[in-house]
Amino acid sequence: MSAGHPLTPLLERAFEPVEAAVQAARIPGAVFGIVDRGGARLVRATGCAQTVPERRAMREDTWFDLASLTKVIFTTPRILAYARDGVIDLDAPLVSVLPDLRQYDPTAWERKVTFRECLGHQTPFPAVEPIYTYGRDPELLRAFVLQREWRRLTNPVYSDINFILLGLAMERLEGKRLRDFDSGPGFAFSAAPEVAAATEDCTWRHRILCGEVHDDNCSALEGAGHAGLFGTADAVLDFAKSLLEKDAAGDPLVALMRTPLSENRTHGWERPYPQWHGGTLASPGTIGHTGFTGTALWVDFDRGRAWTLLTNRIHPTRHFDSGIFPLRQAVCDLVNQV
Repeated sequence: MSAGHPLTPLLERAFEPVEAAVQAARIPGAVFGIVDRGGARLVRATGCAQTVPERRAMREDTWFDLASLTKVIFTTPRILAYARDGVIDLDAPLVSVLPDLRQYDPTAWERKVTFRECLGHQTPFPAVEPIYTYGRDPELLRAFVLQREWRRLTNPVYSDINFILLGLAMERLEGKRLRDFDSGPGFAFSAAPEVAAATEDCTWRHRILCGEVHDDNCSALEGAGHAGLFGTADAVLDFAKSLLEKDAAGDPLVALMRTPLSENRTHGWERPYPQWHGGTLASPGTIGHTGFTGTALWVDFDRGRAWTLLTNRIHPTRHFDSGIFPLRQAVCDLVNQV
C-alpha cells in the first residue's frame, strides 16, 4: 500500500478496530474497502474466511453472502427503474402487480400497501416471519406469503416482508424467478465454497453454509427480494462508485435513494439518525445499509466517497455477541474523522 495514496490515512485508522475485533475473536475475519468519486480505492483483508471445520485465510477478493445489502444493491434499483419507466407507480398498491395478494378478503389492509411504503419500511408488517418453517416447496411458500393474514403492527418497523413482496412483484413483472435475473456486474446468487466467507452451522440444513444463502426464508423460497446476493468488496465498491457518479450527473433514481421517507429511511436505504450504525459523524448526505451476516455499505454523497465493511460475524453461529454494531460505528466515525 502506497503511503502517498489519498485514502491511506482513512483506511489505516478505520482498519484498526477491525483488526482488534479479529484479534479479540469477536469476528473471524473481515474485508474493509473505501472508494471515492474520482476512482481512488483501497481494500484490505484480515482474519479467516472460515474457521470450522477448517481454517482459510480471508482475502481481499473473498465472496460474501451480502444478506440485506441485497435490498439496496439488487431490489431497490430495479423497483425504482420500473417506476422511472412507467411500469409501476410507486404510490400504487402492490395489488396493481399482485392482484392475488390477500385475494379472499377485498378489504384486507395488505391490499392497500404501496411500493413506496415497502421501500421505506412504512408498512405494518412484522419484522420477520419464519416462512421456511411452513414447508420446503418454494411455490407453496410464495402462495403462503401472498395469502397469509399478516400480523399487523401498530408502528412500522424494518421488515423483510416488505422486500419479499417487492421481489414477488418483480418476478410477476418479468415472468421468471429472481435467481434467473441478471444479478448485476460482479454479483451472483451463490459462490464457490473455496472462495466464499463461511456463515453459520445451520440447524435445519445441518451443515456449515459457505457459498449458499444463509437467510432461511430466501433459501426456502429459492430466491427472494430481501437477501441472497453474493459479491466481493470490489463489487460492492463498484456499485457504490456508480451511485456517486450517477448522483453527480443528476440521476433521478439516486435522488430517490437520497430522498427521506421518514426520520431514518429513504427509498430502500437508511439515513443518519441518532444511534444509527453509521456513527455520529456522518454527513447529512450519507445513506447506508447493513446485512445480518455482518455486511454493511455506506455512501457519502456530500464527501464523495463510500466504504464497505464485510465480515463473517455469524460464523459458526449467530448466537454470540460479536460486537458488530459498535464496530460499525467506530469504523464509520474514524472514516469521517476530520
